Amino acid sequence: SFVEEGNELTAYILSEKNHEKILENIRLLQSDEFEISYSVEEIEPVNWNAEWEKNFSPITIENRCTIRAPFHENPETEFDIVIEPKMSFGTGHHATTYMMAQLILENEWNGKSVLDMGCGTGVLAILTEKKGAKKIDAIDIDNWCYQNTLENVERNNCSKIEVYEGGAELLTGKKYNSILANINRNILLEDMDQYVKCLETDGSLFLSGFYLEDLPVIQNACENHGLTYAKHLERNQWTAVKFVK
Repeated sequence: SFVEEGNELTAYILSEKNHEKILENIRLLQSDEFEISYSVEEIEPVNWNAEWEKNFSPITIENRCTIRAPFHENPETEFDIVIEPKMSFGTGHHATTYMMAQLILENEWNGKSVLDMGCGTGVLAILTEKKGAKKIDAIDIDNWCYQNTLENVERNNCSKIEVYEGGAELLTGKKYNSILANINRNILLEDMDQYVKCLETDGSLFLSGFYLEDLPVIQNACENHGLTYAKHLERNQWTAVKFVK
């Protein structure tokens, strides 16, 4: 895993996977254009679950929805979501998940069919069910996310969510009233055609996972597919946007 902080990057790798020449092909480290120093340290085994529990705090969105771990107290908000993210993305702490949850909270979901593409922990799919969605497909290409979403769906007593492992190839022949995709710019652009084909007329497409500066590119792609811009949110230079078919 990688942790970026300021002008430093910390990379973790299993000690048995490390070798003397592992950094030789990294151009940034070999180029005269840059001044980059690095050090290698072998650390003692750590209980990472304990570290995560120590540092993971619950988050409340719009004073209506709380995303928390099982060991946190119930805050008695309108929507209470309990997750164990493990190695999956989607605790609400990142700006993109936070904004997507905001958009879910301010939109109507009763009786709708929903796709959560790149579901991570499944938190967005879970929130749409709590807001009344009748049928939700949660899809992620990563096996860990697939397994984690299954666990979190059960943990939150959800009965309307089906979880699938795979990518956009699973969308053939599917139709949804709303699609959520919090992935990244390149994947969104690559799969845009498939999203639009799956979206019902008058349906809504909610996108995040990219910076505000990328919004014109995303908006242009959506409008070229016949979608209409509705609104966007901004948080820490990230953005989330809603389009309507």
